[in-house]
Formats: sequence, C-alpha cells, structure tokens
Amino acid sequence: MHIAIIGGGAAGLMAAAAAQETTPAATISLIERNPSLGKKVIISGGGRCNVTTGLHDIRAVLSRYPRGGKFLSSAMRRFPPAWTIAWFEAHGVPLKTEEDLRVFPRSDDGKDVVAVFERLFRAPDSHVRPLLGRHAVAVAKTAHGFAVSFRSGAPLTADRLILTTGGQAYRQTGSTGDGYAFAESLGHRITPLAPSLNSFFSKETWPKELSGLSVPRAKLSAPGVLHAAYVGPFLFTHRGVSGPAVFALSALVAFERFDAAHPLPITIDLFPDEKAEALAARLAETFRANGKKSIKTVLGFLLPKALAAVLVAEVDVEGEEQAAQASKKDVTACVRWMKGMPLTVIGRGAGDEFVTAGGVDTDEVNPRTMESRICPGLFFAGEILNVDGFTGGFNLQASWATGRVAGENSAGVFP
Repeated sequence: MHIAIIGGGAAGLMAAAAAQETTPAATISLIERNPSLGKKVIISGGGRCNVTTGLHDIRAVLSRYPRGGKFLSSAMRRFPPAWTIAWFEAHGVPLKTEEDLRVFPRSDDGKDVVAVFERLFRAPDSHVRPLLGRHAVAVAKTAHGFAVSFRSGAPLTADRLILTTGGQAYRQTGSTGDGYAFAESLGHRITPLAPSLNSFFSKETWPKELSGLSVPRAKLSAPGVLHAAYVGPFLFTHRGVSGPAVFALSALVAFERFDAAHPLPITIDLFPDEKAEALAARLAETFRANGKKSIKTVLGFLLPKALAAVLVAEVDVEGEEQAAQASKKDVTACVRWMKGMPLTVIGRGAGDEFVTAGGVDTDEVNPRTMESRICPGLFFAGEILNVDGFTGGFNLQASWATGRVAGENSAGVFP
C-alpha cells in the first residue's frame, strides 16, 4: 500500500506517524513544498510551540472551537489532549503545563516537537519518505487510486491520499491554500474563508499611549454580533488591541466585514466579575476614603495609572479635582466606561492571523475516519477542514487528533 500525504505540518506529520504505526509495511510519501518539515509548528507559540491544551474535559475542549466542535467530537475522544501529551513525552519530549493551561515543551523550543517526527522517519525500519521541496500543483483520481502532479518532475501515484495542506494563514510557511483547489478538483465544497485569531486596529488613537499594557482579565464583546463575547487577557498595542481575548473575539467575528468606512464597535469590560452597581459603590467609597487625592490618582487605585489617565480624558471628568468633589455623575461616567470601554475596530492585524476560518465542508467528511464521503480513499486532516479553535493549543490539538485518525484509517484500520 502506498499512502501520499500532501502537507508536512502538524496534521501531516501525525498522519504519517500514525499510518506507519498502524501498517509498518506501507509506503508513505510525505510531500512538503518547503525544504524542511513542520515550519509552522516550529514558529507557533512564538517559537515555543503551544503543543496542546492542559484542559482535559472533552466537552470543555470542544467548546473552544467556534467552527467544527461537533465534527471533532469523535477524533478528540480517540486522541484527546491527555493522549497528545503522553504521546510526545513517550517520544522524548518532556512537556509542561503553564498556569493558563497552555502546554509547551520544557525546552521552550518548537524544533523539539518536529524533531520527534524526523527521528521516527529516519529510523532504519521506517517506510515514510519525506519529499521535501516538492510543490504539488494538482491531484487526480485514477482507476487505482490517485495521481499527484508536481511543478517539476514526474507525477506520483498512490492508493490513498491525505490532504493536510493547512489554510491560508502564515503564507510565508507555505500555507497558501493550495489544498482547497485540490479538494475542489476531487468534488468537495469549500466554505467561505476568512482570517481568524488576529489583532484589531482601532479608529481611536489613544491605545498607542498604552502600548504594551496588559490586562489579565476582561470581557470583550461585539454587541452587534450574536454570541460574540469572550473573557480573558488582552493588551494594548500602538494601533489597537491584541492578546488571547482579542484573538478569540476575532474568531467569533471572523466573517464580519469591517473597515474604516464600516467599522465594528466593540466594548471591553475591565471588571467582568463585578456588577456595575457594586463597582460604583466601591469607587464612591474609594473616592471618599481618599478625598484629598485627585480623581485621576484614586482611579489609579483600581486601574493601571496610564489607563486611569485615558479614562478621565475620554469621559470628560476633571482628573485633577479632589476625589471628595467627585459627583455621582462622575462616578457613573467612570463606571460606565470601565464596564464598557468602547473601541471602534477598523481593521485586522495584517499577517497576524494564525489560522483560517472555513475550509473543506465537514458534512462531506466522515468524522470517525476523516475519509471523504464523496471520493473513497481521500482523507483530510488539520486546518484544511472547516475547523478552527481559539488560541491556547486548540488548533494544534485538532491537527494532532484529525491527523491521527486520518493516518490510522488510511492505512486500513476502521472502527
């Protein structure tokens, strides 16, 4: 049996490893247009590689996917985060779970994750052939399987084909969306595509004054978009906002169209665990207890000082006035802003998107095997599917899980 895998990223690497474990005698051609494997894996997580999540409740894990959670249910139960951790550690990569439940190599080096697969494929008894620097340009169904054509060189034939080409994010790593054309040529539908997990640019210029300031917990919402809200950390940038909560909100509004002419209003609740009435009472009491200090200084007891300075400017409160002189109207205005800081989003951070929302329609793929329901012998795994998750290891986990299932079943094991 000959299995061809197009795409040497996370899903392709795991699919090749799983196919080899399942049927050691199978010949597996791992086709990668880059001169090395796992380029996107290595640079993920700032080069540290956020391997997976430390969250182990499967229902909770699946809730972290704005698109594709239901489809992933079977694969995630067959190869959950705990198994991912165990698999990598068994293959010589000690992992650590950080406070926010992101899982990284203890070395903080993504190269160690890819090195696992390189060692497996170099083993004397391995039948995995990495074909590096080979740019596939077309695929076709044949009477006996599949044919893969390249920009140069002879075509390759295979009994089974796994497409793990990724999406359109990080185009510099080779994820340019070629797999969508391959899937369409074999009869599959591609859902609308959009960038996800990106930063936001704001119309307001004051975030520049706070660039680098991080807020550990806030609720970001897009009031005009149903269910578009997320609680988590974020930070200000010289052009707007970024960080995990921003990335998550960007995923929830991935298909919203916005620009300077048609902006997207969002709000940021800086005290998501405190009701407005309680916050108002606390602020009023803090003003009374520090009556001789300035309003701006006292606001700095609740907020970072730089953010307090922005607040008084934005709500037109006299920041240098003594706190004892603060009126009920002043307290209400400050609380309204702290519980719903308005920002006008006019763009996404170009090049910052980590994943692509949309992809191969999952209705056309068997979730238990990752095999096409349209073209027998064709399998999909990873970001090429209409599956994407929030930041925190969920996208790599989806790639490991779907890659695992595709690799096993392409090699002939069916549940």
